[in-house]
Amino acid sequence: MKTEEKLGLGSVKRFGARYGRKPKIKFSKIETEQRKLHKCPYCSKIAVKRIAVGIWNCRKCKAKFTGKAYSVTKKIITKEAKIAEEEQPIAKEEIEETEQAVEEA
Repeated sequence: MKTEEKLGLGSVKRFGARYGRKPKIKFSKIETEQRKLHKCPYCSKIAVKRIAVGIWNCRKCKAKFTGKAYSVTKKIITKEAKIAEEEQPIAKEEIEETEQAVEEA
């Protein structure tokens, strides 16, 4: 049974049985994000391609600009990032509760 086809790993299949499942899934998300065409912040056309790490070029308006390493603007969300975001509000609420208790005493 080919589980890699079910997961939709795409070009990560080139690694075969090496490196494990989770690193390949993470790498697949990052690689598909960086290789797709992005929206240009200047002309708003989806024609921006990555030249190098953090350097992006619009094919329509010929604008060359800097951005993030793997995407122009948005952050790539992985499972670990979602968990970290869920934990932060809980910690802030606990800090606020302790500050209120200190102020009342």
